[in-house]
Amino acid sequence: MAFFNTLERTKERFSLLLLDLEEYYFEQHTAYHVSSDSRKEKKIRGSFKVCSRSIIFDPDGLAEPIIKIPLRDCQKIEFVEKENNPFNDPKPPVITVSCKQVIFIKESNVIAPHRNERGSKNLTFELDVWSKTEDVVQTLLQLHRASCLDKLGDQTAMIAANLQSRLARSSFDKNCFQGVAEKSHMECPVEMVMPLVSNPGHVCITNENLYFQPLNGHPLHVIQIKLNEVRRIYKRRRGLRPLGLEVFCSENNLCSDIYLTFYNPVERDEIYYYIATFLENHIKEHTAESYMLQWQRGHLSNYEYLLHLNNLADRSFNDLSQYPVFPWVLADYTSTQLDLTNAATFRDLSKPIGALNQERLDRLLARYRGMPEPRFIYGSHYSSPGYVLFYLVRVAPEHMLCLQNGRYDHADRMFNSVSETWKNCLQGATDFKELIPEFYGNDSSFLENSLNLDLGRKQNGTLVGDVLLPPWASDASDFLKKHKMALESQYVSEHLHEWIDLVFGFKQRGSEAVEAHNVFHPLTYEGGIDCDSIEDTDQRIAMLTQILEFGQTPKQLFIGPHPHRITPGVQNVTRSSSINSAVGELSPVSLCEDSSFEDLTEESRKLAWANMGNLKRISSHKIHKEAVTGIAVTRDGASIFSTSQDSTLKMFSKELKEFQRSISFSNMALSSCLMLADGKTVVCSSWDNNVYFYSIPYGRRQDTLMGHDDAVSEISWFDDRLYTASWDSTVKVWHYSSNNQSSHKRSKFELLAELEHDAGVNTVSLNATGTLLVSGCKDGTVTVWDTSSYLTLQQVHCHDGTIHQSAFSPDSRHVLSVGDDSCMKVIDVQTGMVISSVKAEEEQRCFCWDGSSVVSGGQSGNLLLWDLLSNTVINRIPAHTGAVTAMWMNELCSIVITGGVDKQIMFWRLQS
Repeated sequence: MAFFNTLERTKERFSLLLLDLEEYYFEQHTAYHVSSDSRKEKKIRGSFKVCSRSIIFDPDGLAEPIIKIPLRDCQKIEFVEKENNPFNDPKPPVITVSCKQVIFIKESNVIAPHRNERGSKNLTFELDVWSKTEDVVQTLLQLHRASCLDKLGDQTAMIAANLQSRLARSSFDKNCFQGVAEKSHMECPVEMVMPLVSNPGHVCITNENLYFQPLNGHPLHVIQIKLNEVRRIYKRRRGLRPLGLEVFCSENNLCSDIYLTFYNPVERDEIYYYIATFLENHIKEHTAESYMLQWQRGHLSNYEYLLHLNNLADRSFNDLSQYPVFPWVLADYTSTQLDLTNAATFRDLSKPIGALNQERLDRLLARYRGMPEPRFIYGSHYSSPGYVLFYLVRVAPEHMLCLQNGRYDHADRMFNSVSETWKNCLQGATDFKELIPEFYGNDSSFLENSLNLDLGRKQNGTLVGDVLLPPWASDASDFLKKHKMALESQYVSEHLHEWIDLVFGFKQRGSEAVEAHNVFHPLTYEGGIDCDSIEDTDQRIAMLTQILEFGQTPKQLFIGPHPHRITPGVQNVTRSSSINSAVGELSPVSLCEDSSFEDLTEESRKLAWANMGNLKRISSHKIHKEAVTGIAVTRDGASIFSTSQDSTLKMFSKELKEFQRSISFSNMALSSCLMLADGKTVVCSSWDNNVYFYSIPYGRRQDTLMGHDDAVSEISWFDDRLYTASWDSTVKVWHYSSNNQSSHKRSKFELLAELEHDAGVNTVSLNATGTLLVSGCKDGTVTVWDTSSYLTLQQVHCHDGTIHQSAFSPDSRHVLSVGDDSCMKVIDVQTGMVISSVKAEEEQRCFCWDGSSVVSGGQSGNLLLWDLLSNTVINRIPAHTGAVTAMWMNELCSIVITGGVDKQIMFWRLQS
C-alpha cells in the first residue's frame, strides 16, 4: 500500500507518531526507569527521549509499556546526585520527574488507545552518561517553561528557538560521504516530512548524492539517495507555502524516496535547480499537458493519469493535508450485481459531491446567498487528514491515534460500510469527501481488520471489524477489482474530464466555480492567504493549523476546459434500468450472508428529525413556583425530575401524571440537573456554589460537592467524571467515586483540572464520546477543550452577551450556540470558524439538534424548528406562555420535554 510504504523505515516500536502533532523529537539517552516498593528496587532499561513537549521512555523489553510524560503536566524536574555506596563506587545521578499525568502506550506491545493515568506521580530515571545528565535536566526545564506559557505563539516561538539553536550548533557529518572524491555543493537545515510528522536535520548535496541526516538519528543515522537514480523531482507547497521538495527514484512508484521541507524557499530552489541541472540528460519534462495528451490517446489509464495530476498539483502520500484525491465513480453500492453498461450505475462526474443531492444543495445555496464576503458553499472540504485516516485506520491505526490524541473515533463514525459512507456523502449536512487512490489499487488490507485492532463497539452492539462491502463484491479483493474496472469503464473515460475540471481545472475557481457550485472556504486555496504577512504569532499559528487540518484544494493545473478522452465506441453505455447484465469478467455476485442489520436506532433518529414538524403536545403540568431550569429522566422513562429557580427538585410520575416528591437542598435556585448512568442518582447544580447528589432509592441527599466561589450554572457528566461550570469563570473537572453500598458513607471527589475562562461560564456540554468539552461564557465566548489534555482547541468570541446554551453535533464536528443577542451560531470544531450565523426574531434559550436541524425554545414561549442549511424557521409550534428555559429529548428523538418560566413542564411526542 502506497501510504503504508512511506512509513516502514525501521522495525522500532518507538515512532514519531507517539509525539503530539507539531512536536519534535530532539535527543535520546540510554537510561533506566527506577521504581521501588517496600521490598526491592526495580530497574527497566530503555531509551530516555527528550521531545519538545514531552518526555518518552521506551523500554527495551516489549512487555513493558512506553511511558509518555507531557511536559505541561510536570510539576518538578530535578537532577539528583546519589551518594556513594560503602565501597566508594560512584552511583550515577538520576532525573526525578513529578507530574500530574502519565500516558501508557502499547501496553503488552498492542496498538490500542493510550491509557492516561492522572494523579500525582513521581518517576525516576537513571542515565548512563554522567556528564550529560545535568544538561538534559536543563534542556527539559527550558522546554517545560515553554510548554507552560499561556499563548500558543509564545510556546511555539520558544520551541522553535530551541530547535534552531540545535540545528545551528550541529552540521552534517561528512564522514558519511560514500566516496573520498565526493564534494559538498550545499548543506542547510531542513525537516523530513512523513504523514502527520516531520523530523528536523540537515540536508547535504554533493556531486554524487543527496543526504539527509536527522538531528536525533531516527530512524537512521543518515539517508542517502544517489543522484544518478533520481527520475522525478517536484517543488511542493507545505501549508500553502513554497517550501517543499519531493524526490522520486522511479517513474511509476507512488511513493517518493524523500520529502523535505525547508525553512526558506531560496534554499529549496537552489537544491531543486542543482539536481535538475545535474540530471538534465536523464530526466523527462513532465507537464499536465504532456500527460493529458498521453491519456487522450490511451497511453495512460484513468488511474495513472489521476495519479500524475495529483503529483503535479502538490498532492503527496507523505502529506495528509494534501493526500492524492480520487473521485467516487459509482452510485450503486446496494445491487447484487454491478452493471457497468448502465449509466445509472455511475455518479454524475460533472458535479462536486455537495451538488449531487439537489435538496441539500438548495439549502446550502440559500445559506451562501445570505453570507457576507468571502462566501463559500461548503464549510468542509473533500480531502483532509481526518478523511484520509477515516479510510485507512485499519492499516494506519497509530496515525489515527496521533491525530486524535491517543483515541480512535467513535465506533459508529468509523469507516464501517462502503454503502453507508456513500449514502452519508450524499445526504450528510457537512460530508463532501471524495475517495483516495487505495480504492482503485491492488492492496485490500485497508478494508480488512487483519491486525485484529479493537476499534470499539457500535451502538447496535457489534464490534468494528472488516468494512462491509457492497453485495456485488464477494470479498475485498473482488471489490477493488470491480471498482478499478468501473474507473476504467467507458462511461468514466467519457466523463472523467468533467471531474478534472472541478478539482484540477478551470471550474476550481472564479465565476466558473460559482456556476458549478464548487466553492470552498478561501483558506483552502493556494494564494488565499499569505501566512508570512500575519504579524501576530498566535494568529499565524492558528491559521497554519487550520490550513493543515481543514484540507487544501489542489494546485490549479488547467485554465480552460479539459478535452475529452478519445475512446473507441465499442460498447455504448445505455440508460437501461436493468441491473442484471454483466460486463467482461463481471459475474453475478450473491448477497453476502453475513451482511449486518441496519442500525435501527440511527435510522429511527433520522426519521424522527425528518418529521420533527409533527411534534404534538400530549400533556402539560404546573409543578413549580418559579421558572424550570433543568430536566432529567430515568432510563425507563417512568420518572421525570426537574429543577427550578424555586430551589426545589421535583419528581414527576409519567404514569400517575402527578409529582411525587419535592426536595429542597438550600434556599437558592437550582440551575440544572442530570441523571447518572446508574439511573439511581440525580445531580443538581445550585446558585449557592454547590452541587448536590440525590439518591432516588434512598430518597435523600447523598453527597454535596462544594467546589466553586460563585453560582454553579450547569453540569455535565461522562464515565466517572463530573464537569461543573460556574460564574466564578471556571469549569472544574472532578473524578467521582460513588459508594452505593452504604447510604451513610460519603463518595469521594478528586479535582482533576480547573479550566480557566475570562468571564463567568454559563453553559457546559460534552460530545457523545466525552473527548471534547464546549463551554459558553457571559462575554459571548465559546471555548472547545480536549478532555484528555485539558488544552484549549478553539476559542471563538461569537456572541454579544451571555451564551445560554452550546452543544456539539452528533458527529462532534460542529458546535451550535445561542445567546441573549438572539443569534444562533455554528462553529466548525476543526477550524474554529463560524460557518453559519443567523439572527432570530427573539432570544433562543435552549435547543436540541442533529447537526443540520434544530428544535429551539424561544423567549416568547414557542418551539421553533430550524433548517440550518438555509437558516430558516420551517415550523413554529405554540408552547409555553413565557420563555422556554429547559429542554430534554430521548435517544430516539421521538419524545421531547420542555420547561418554561410559566412554571410548567410539557410533554411532546412525534405523531406518525
